[in-house]
Amino acid sequence: MPMPKRKISKSRRNKRRTHWNLNEQNLVECPRCHEMKLPHRVCPECGYYNGKQVISSSSKKEKK
Repeated sequence: MPMPKRKISKSRRNKRRTHWNLNEQNLVECPRCHEMKLPHRVCPECGYYNGKQVISSSSKKEKK
């Protein structure tokens, strides 16, 4: 089995890992209730998506 000829320095190893970071979630404001939500998803607060009610308010209360 092949083995590395030289030790890989911490600096070289860390350069390879520069893109291993987490990105902040992109949140947008719900046009109906003005709460922050993920884009292209139903608003968890009011249950509306694209101007239509998708989740009824009674089913939303049962989950809480």
